Amino acid sequence: MLAKRLIACLDVRDGAVVKGVNFEDLRDAGDPAALAARYNAEGIDELVVLDVTATIESRRALAETIRAISRQLFIPLTVGGGIRSLDDAKAAIDAGADKVSINSAPLRDPALIAALAHVYGSQAVVVAIDAKRNGETFSIFSRSGTSLETRDAIGWAREAEDRGAGEILLTSIDRDGTKAGFDCELTAAVSDAVRIPVIASGGAGTLEHFEQVFRAGRADAALAASVFHFSEHAVADLKTYLSARGIPMRLVW
Repeated sequence: MLAKRLIACLDVRDGAVVKGVNFEDLRDAGDPAALAARYNAEGIDELVVLDVTATIESRRALAETIRAISRQLFIPLTVGGGIRSLDDAKAAIDAGADKVSINSAPLRDPALIAALAHVYGSQAVVVAIDAKRNGETFSIFSRSGTSLETRDAIGWAREAEDRGAGEILLTSIDRDGTKAGFDCELTAAVSDAVRIPVIASGGAGTLEHFEQVFRAGRADAALAASVFHFSEHAVADLKTYLSARGIPMRLVW
């Protein structure tokens, strides 16, 4: 069985890391390069940097911020926010990203997924899906959770895979920042629908929440922000906890 991954997420606005609840009420959480250096030293498996206002402001993710972060890392770096074209993706990768995360743009132009996969390989293309419960289904939102789409999360995940995505970054808007636990039902539904890795995001609060999303949610990776940013749980302790419960992890030495 492949090792599960723990991923720290840096939501960046105006060059600073921010964190909110349900995509709202953002507060300062620190310097992105300093946090990246800390996570690299602590043994996090990967880092995701999302420029949360780039799409709304119709601009690219901030290249200088990406460069400052990438200089601190010896782990994979994914960058998202404002990536609407091959040129935007090239700018992020040239600045130090190993993968790009796309959310709003492929909903307008699904061919972008295949175009990016053709140039950089599917392993470098992460399709981010921000989902919210709507009765028995899961609606998806674009533009940092501000615009409701007509697609549902499961159908869009399947299409993204068919078009060449290498991973799905699945965020529960309902759970984002709440520390109430990942939405395991949502995660399992998408994980069962695709063959590519699914990264669960939104709701991490306790060590048990990570175990639940790896078991019940069948996630390949779990992403968190607040619990790592504010040192609520040490990465090494979390990996030791999960490994002791039979979940394969890349341990910190």
